[in-house]
Amino acid sequence: MAKPESSPVIELVSLHKSFNGQIVLDGLDLRIEAGQTTVIIGQSGGGKSVLLKHMIALIKPDQGKVLVEGVDITRLNDRQLNNIRKNFGMLFQAAALFDSMTVGENVAFPLREHTRLKQHEIDEIVKHKLRQVGLKGVAHKMPSELSGGMQKRVGLARALALDPKIILFDEPTTGLDPITADAIDRLIVDTQKHTNATCIVISHDIESTFKIADTVAMLYHGKIVEIGKPEDIKSSKNLALQQFIQGKAEGPIQVV
Repeated sequence: MAKPESSPVIELVSLHKSFNGQIVLDGLDLRIEAGQTTVIIGQSGGGKSVLLKHMIALIKPDQGKVLVEGVDITRLNDRQLNNIRKNFGMLFQAAALFDSMTVGENVAFPLREHTRLKQHEIDEIVKHKLRQVGLKGVAHKMPSELSGGMQKRVGLARALALDPKIILFDEPTTGLDPITADAIDRLIVDTQKHTNATCIVISHDIESTFKIADTVAMLYHGKIVEIGKPEDIKSSKNLALQQFIQGKAEGPIQVV
């Protein structure tokens, strides 16, 4: 007897989204399995970040469903959405730290917003989360005092503050030198391993993708055109996918 297929933690069903008549998502379907790192690749401006924002209902689709643990979040009100979002942590492309707050205050922010913990409890969690991302003794510093890579780590510590089941990463290695980018990749792998969270990463960094991914999905012309394990992606016959991972100007993907 065939083993029953497990339910995905996130499922996007026939997702459509346009902006000013420009089609970005065109009937997109995607299943995100629990406890894995899924990397969504595709060219810049191809809709990857738009897709990510649908998963947390920062953007609503024109048509289609966004199911999070079986619940269609496109139909929820603000209070219900806030409850769902507690299951998510998000590391934005530019870390998106509050410049006027210290590192510690940045990491503490979701704890103050969504819990009734006492100050000493918050302080302990902040210390733990900063240690978890390799940043000890920086809670008193301002974001402007940190390097870009350290700011990304603080952003990840803040994303982890509520122990989310799902962590979203929007271009986590963009703008970083190769050594710092590798450190962030290792941090993503370690974070997934130690927390067993479901990690979803948006990237156009192919080297990074194959370091961290359990599953790779290619977004092209508003659809997921290929999905599979890294070794399957490398051997795929899809011309657009091969052009992208090999970094060639010639092929079906037009250079803009």
